[in-house]
Amino acid sequence: MARFQTVSKDGRPLASPVFASTVGGLRDPNNVLRVIREIRGGDDFIWLTSHNFRKTTATALDDAGIPTRLIADHLGHSRVSMTQDNYLERKAVNPVTALALEGLLDNPSQPKTGDKPGSRS
Repeated sequence: MARFQTVSKDGRPLASPVFASTVGGLRDPNNVLRVIREIRGGDDFIWLTSHNFRKTTATALDDAGIPTRLIADHLGHSRVSMTQDNYLERKAVNPVTALALEGLLDNPSQPKTGDKPGSRS
């Protein structure tokens, strides 16, 4: 809400950059990368890249229940599969599926007509 009020007050469109340059436009990617390198400091955070922030954004949107299509749009992906395969973690297995599989051990299915003895599919 605060961002909307600030942007509206300044007369900028809502889709304006969140971290704008000093003149309100897009920041130069090289400058952004330089600042990230400065912030991460020495070897302790050498793994930290701008890509980590994209993945964190995708995860936060997914955790908030945002549809994958909208997350893909936000990240600029034309294919939802790119977002799912590279940015979103697989969800924990639903307990219902675990119970169903455990139930198979308790109540094995009966062979169907024509099945060979001892074979199960």
